[in-house]
Amino acid sequence: MEKTSLGSTAENSNETPLNFPPIQLSEIRQHLSVPLLCDALDGCGFRFQSPRLQLLPLTGKSGLLVGWAKTMLWADMAHVDPKPYEFELAAVDSCQQNDVIVCAAGGSMRSGIWGELLATAAHHRGCSGVIVDGAVRDVRKMTDMGFWAYARGTCPYDSRNRQRVIDFDVTVELGGVRVNPGDLIAADEDGLVVVPMAAAPGVIKAAWEKVFAENKVREAVLAGVSTSEAFQRFGVL
Repeated sequence: MEKTSLGSTAENSNETPLNFPPIQLSEIRQHLSVPLLCDALDGCGFRFQSPRLQLLPLTGKSGLLVGWAKTMLWADMAHVDPKPYEFELAAVDSCQQNDVIVCAAGGSMRSGIWGELLATAAHHRGCSGVIVDGAVRDVRKMTDMGFWAYARGTCPYDSRNRQRVIDFDVTVELGGVRVNPGDLIAADEDGLVVVPMAAAPGVIKAAWEKVFAENKVREAVLAGVSTSEAFQRFGVL
């Protein structure tokens, strides 16, 4: 089933139903950011959800990459792969609308594990982008197609006989932060954040309220109110 919004109920969780209209992913992309999501997570008791990794937006597309985590677990190899690309192709073929591919490769720069052809296939299925704890290649072509790619850097080598997917749709780790399939994951120029699936409705509600409170602080400061008074008045900074 295609997921596009975070609504007024929290499925498969013990959370109290939220009394606010569904917020579409398109609205999250437009109004929220990774810092706002981190602040909301702090307020909800999730203080360690942003991997401290230098993952850069390499495809030149600005804004917020956000969607549902589709995980791949990668490993280095030095032997001839008897079934090259088997799991990575199966993972891409099972992508759904608004997924974000998460490639957990432990920071390995051994090869460019994600490139144009995988991006083309994933993009065609509605995938929003890819986050790679490792290297990618074909950056210019991914930029041209408007496909988001965050990674540690680039490497021109193909992954065949260098790295392979050993599992997918499993829990992985990025910088010590767990990413489960279906978690909400977001990235922008400030970093990366993982919002656990069960907590996502409450976190998005808190972030949504904070962004508009920040707008009031900004307007007050520009009108001459001191930052101390603005903080006392609105409670956000």
